Amino acid sequence: MDAGNIAWMVTASALVLFMVPGLALFYGGMVNSKNVVNMLMMNVVTIPIATIIWVVVGYSLAFGVTVGDAGIIGNLDKVGLADLGDEETLFSVFQMMFAIITPALIAGAVAGRMKFSSWVIFAALWSLLIYPVVAHWGFAADGLLYSWGARDFAGGLVIHVNSGIAALALIRVLGPRQDFGIEHPPHSLPLTLIGTGILWFGWFGFNAGSALAADGAAITALLNTQVGASLGAFGWMVSDWTRHRRPTLLGLVSGAVAGLVAITPAAGFVSPSAAIVIGAAAGYICSLVVGLKERFGYDDSLDVVGIHMVGGVIGSVLTGVFSSTAYGGFDGLIYGGVAFFGKQLVGVVAVIAFSFVATWILAKVLDRTIGLRASREDEIIGLDIAQHGEDAYWIR
Repeated sequence: MDAGNIAWMVTASALVLFMVPGLALFYGGMVNSKNVVNMLMMNVVTIPIATIIWVVVGYSLAFGVTVGDAGIIGNLDKVGLADLGDEETLFSVFQMMFAIITPALIAGAVAGRMKFSSWVIFAALWSLLIYPVVAHWGFAADGLLYSWGARDFAGGLVIHVNSGIAALALIRVLGPRQDFGIEHPPHSLPLTLIGTGILWFGWFGFNAGSALAADGAAITALLNTQVGASLGAFGWMVSDWTRHRRPTLLGLVSGAVAGLVAITPAAGFVSPSAAIVIGAAAGYICSLVVGLKERFGYDDSLDVVGIHMVGGVIGSVLTGVFSSTAYGGFDGLIYGGVAFFGKQLVGVVAVIAFSFVATWILAKVLDRTIGLRASREDEIIGLDIAQHGEDAYWIR
C-alpha cells in the first residue's frame, strides 16, 4: 500500500468509529428524557467490548482461513492479531470498526427496558458467536456467501440485515414495553439531527473506505452514498406527506439513514442513477414497514428492524438488480445476470435465518439465566437513574 492509500484507510477507520457516538446521539434524541444516558451507554460500551473480542479472536474467526470446506467460520491462526503485517493489520483495524457498530445498532430496538448488565453480556457474546460467522460468510474470500458469488460491498448483509434481524429476535424474547401502543415522541429532535449528521459524515468512510484504497471505486461509493442518503430522506418525506399530510423532521432523518443502509451493499457496484432508485425505494418502503410494527405486535423502540433489516434487504436485493461489471461488480438482473440476482436473494435468506435463530437462542439462554428485562420499577423510574445513577439533564 502506498502512503495515500494508508492515509485514506486510517481516515476511513476513524470515520466509522465516529459513527458510534453519532448513533448514540441519533438514538438518544429519540428516547424519552429518563432513558437518554442508558441509550448513550448501550451504544458507547460496544466500543471496548467489541474491540477486545475482535483483537483476541473475532478477526481470526471472521478472516482466518475457513475451517473445512463449508466456508462457515475462520480458523484461529490470527488470534491476537499477531504477525499480520502492516497491510493486514490496517485492514483488521478498519473491519474492527464494523464489528463495533453492528451490535450497537441492535440497542435501539430494546430502548427503555433491558438491564444494562444483561446488555453488556449479550453484546459480548453476540460479537463473539454471531457477528464473526456472518462476517466470514459475506466478506472473507473463502467465506460461504462470498466464495459462492454473492456480494456485499460495505455491509448491507453483514451489518444491517444481520443486526436488524437480531434485533427482532431479541425483542421477541424481551417482550414489549409496559406502555407499548402509546406514542413515544422523541424527547430531543435536535439531538437526533446532530446524530444523523455524524452518521452521514461517518458513512463516507464506511462505504468509500470499503474500496480499501483511494481509487475509482472509493469515488463511486462516495458519490452513491450521498445520492442514496438524499433520496432516502426524500422518499420518507414523500411518504409522510402523502399518508399523513405533513412532513416531519423525524421522518426526514430516518429516511436518510434508511437510504444510507440500502446503498451500503451496492455503493461500489452501481451507477448514480441506480443509487437514486435504491435510496428512494428504501426511504419510502421503510417508512411503510415502520408503521406496521403495532399491527404485527413487535415493540421495536427505535425502528431498528424497519430501517436496518428492511433497508439492508432492499439494498442487497437491488444490488442483484443494478450491479454492473462497469463498476467492478457482477452484472445484475437488468444486465442479464439472473444467477447473480438469485445469489443475492439466497444470501439475504441465509443471513436472516442464521442470525434470527442464533440470536433468539442466545437471548433465551440469557433470559433464563441472568434475566434480560429491567424491573417494572426501573422502567417507571427510568433506566438513567435506576441503572446508572445519572441524569442527562439537570432540569427536565
